[in-house]
Amino acid sequence: MLPDDVHNRALIAHVHPPDWKNPTAAARYQLVVIGGGTAGLVSAAIAAGLGAKVALIERHLLGGDCLNVGCVPSKAVLRASRAWHQARSAQAEFGGPAAVGEGDFAAVMERLRKLRAGIAPIDGAPRFASLGVDVFLGDARFTGHETIEVAGQTLRFRRAMIATGARAALPPIPGLADANPLTNETVFSLTARPKRLAIIGAGPIGLEMAQSFARFGSHVTVLNADARAMPRDDADAARVVEASLTRDGVVFHHDVTITQVAREGNVTTLQATHDGQRIALAVDALLVAAGRTPNTDSLGLDAAGVQFTKTGVTVNEKFRTSNSRVYAIGDVSSRFQFTHAADAQARLAVPNALFFGLGGGKSSSLVIPWTTYTSPEVAHVGHTSEALERAGTPFDTITMPMHDNDRAILESDTEGFFRVHLARGTDQMLGATLVCEGAGDMIGEVVSAMKRGDGLRSFSGVIRPYPTRAAILGRAADQYNRGRLTPTAKRVFAAFFRATT
Repeated sequence: MLPDDVHNRALIAHVHPPDWKNPTAAARYQLVVIGGGTAGLVSAAIAAGLGAKVALIERHLLGGDCLNVGCVPSKAVLRASRAWHQARSAQAEFGGPAAVGEGDFAAVMERLRKLRAGIAPIDGAPRFASLGVDVFLGDARFTGHETIEVAGQTLRFRRAMIATGARAALPPIPGLADANPLTNETVFSLTARPKRLAIIGAGPIGLEMAQSFARFGSHVTVLNADARAMPRDDADAARVVEASLTRDGVVFHHDVTITQVAREGNVTTLQATHDGQRIALAVDALLVAAGRTPNTDSLGLDAAGVQFTKTGVTVNEKFRTSNSRVYAIGDVSSRFQFTHAADAQARLAVPNALFFGLGGGKSSSLVIPWTTYTSPEVAHVGHTSEALERAGTPFDTITMPMHDNDRAILESDTEGFFRVHLARGTDQMLGATLVCEGAGDMIGEVVSAMKRGDGLRSFSGVIRPYPTRAAILGRAADQYNRGRLTPTAKRVFAAFFRATT
């Protein structure tokens, strides 16, 4: 973990202590968890809390991507870049003092490392040992249907949980691997800001880092193989985000094919084509954010009789693999590659594993949102209009623009909207998208309603503080209710009021 400073040494002291001694393996474990990211840590903690004998194996850093190279460092970077942007815009927008100078990028990254080290103890080996978990550091490999080998010891298990996560994928572009590009696993080790940064990929990671580095002052270019940014999200939401990033100075190239990457000295060159036109780019750093690859290699899954494909371990709705003793959750087996999804899956899978499939739940019962933490944020749950159209599902859509929201007006953040897709002729919510500052915090109200089976109308009965952006949810419900007032009903009400005048 670079750089080798006091903060990273404090981090390592918890997530992979240099002097850690693996315990002597028990005769048999009720649960052996492979992987110390969110899915594995939550699984181990729950099982140990229930009184099971648990082993946890991690080959690299406890805390996984989320703590070390994902959610935690990225949000620290995003917050810093937003502060820089607000400082620069304070005078023109709010009559504040003028900001001068370039800022201290090294200080931004040191703050990241300090905060990450402060969070690390909750995921650390000492803490999990204190919970009664046998923590093993080393490479795990199945040697049979109920045995795992790690660091020279054989662990016998009644049940095992595969939670090995995923890693950044490198597209098969000539010269890319040899150019030693940045990924999410290395970008947070930077101590100097690259003046010119190219990013391959326009998904959440690519866009979050593009906006952050542009606000730090880098010249950022995004090269995207898809026809638009954020292909899994609402197309209008993607347009709002791209417009925001463009104002920050990010240059986008969509529907491009990168034909060659090369690194000479301190400069990386990229060759690409779009509609027959050649694009040539020279940058100081290249970040690849173009998908993830599940960590299934070297696990010995064949020896355990666990089926898997290039997209990950194959599981049923109760997270069980083709080996009835082995379960898999998180990024290694799920299409929802989010920390909160891994956490939720662990809470269902552990009871399934320990109690013969009872007391847990099915993956289909989960209502999983996701958020892209750009400015503005995009939060989504359920189906997009494109997905509903592909499935041939009849639906109605209500869209409420944020420019009519008083809180958004007062804070000069009026871009965005709330959009909800309803089963045709009803208020049953099939999917929803929020585009605004704080959308990730607001989407929980929608998720909760969908989980309970409540319709859009339920939002009209919620009293929210004024002024808040969340008021837009109630306004959408009001819009739905007004739409239910048919011409016949209007005539009946008119006649009633005339008769009672």
